Amino acid sequence: MTTDTAARELREAMKPRESTPKDAKTRNSRIMKPIARNHPPIPKPGWQSWLHTIIFEADTPAGKLFDIGLIISILASVLVVLLDSVEGIRADHGPSLERAEWFFTGLFTLEYILRLLCVHRPQAYATSFYGMVDLLAVLPTYISFFVPHSRYLSVIRILRVLRVFRVLKLAYYLGEADYLARALKAGRRKITVFLFTVLTLVVILGAIMYVVEGGQNGFTSIPASIYWSIVTLTTVGYGDISPVTGLGQGLAAAIMIMGYSIIAVPTGIMSVELTRSAHDAVSTQACPNCSAEGHDMDARHCKYCGAAL
Repeated sequence: MTTDTAARELREAMKPRESTPKDAKTRNSRIMKPIARNHPPIPKPGWQSWLHTIIFEADTPAGKLFDIGLIISILASVLVVLLDSVEGIRADHGPSLERAEWFFTGLFTLEYILRLLCVHRPQAYATSFYGMVDLLAVLPTYISFFVPHSRYLSVIRILRVLRVFRVLKLAYYLGEADYLARALKAGRRKITVFLFTVLTLVVILGAIMYVVEGGQNGFTSIPASIYWSIVTLTTVGYGDISPVTGLGQGLAAAIMIMGYSIIAVPTGIMSVELTRSAHDAVSTQACPNCSAEGHDMDARHCKYCGAAL
């Protein structure tokens, strides 16, 4: 192949190729072809959406009224449990208090079922913090059929009053709670190491006090001595067990002084993590798909599952 022939072929190859209608159609189909996205389904309008707006959100008058009524019911039910634990009041008004307790239990059970029905992922809500609290709020009364006095554990319902921050538009408090949770999560390894160190220390100190004081002075066993060392190291000092010998009292004084210095360790860890954590304002909206809360004020989609808010 000559040089002229090679140059001519190179020029022909570099000429712009005229597009045909078929090529244009193929190119347009590539451009216009939608991109498949794996987003969760958008909530469909209907009774579920209406119920979700009332139960999970406080942005509407109906939703706010529902939450205020719920909080009043929670406080009233806790008051019933507290009064039922007083022997004199129970003797005079026992049947009435029992009927009131079953009324609130049925009310909260119905509410829990409605919450599961109006979300698109009931399992996600049931395993969330508020979902588990809602379930635990009604279980003790039913368990009382098998375990007497377990109904008094219904006071766990007081945790449900945490929704007051959302109802009263105190979204900044929700943000601060999330801020604190992030700090705890970030410092969990340091706190775990600290607790393991303290546990090791109290076991050693307990064994030493058992050897120094002995059973005649109240330190009857190493576990009892470990109990004393925990009480002393945390500067609680119940006084039910106390050293008698001079060496034991000196060791107790050293442990108490050590306790004051140990208190500063977790405080420093949390202070550092709180300083590192950043927090933004959050809204009161709850995701209709996964029931997650704590979204940004300008959010249009859930930051956890991508569903429309």
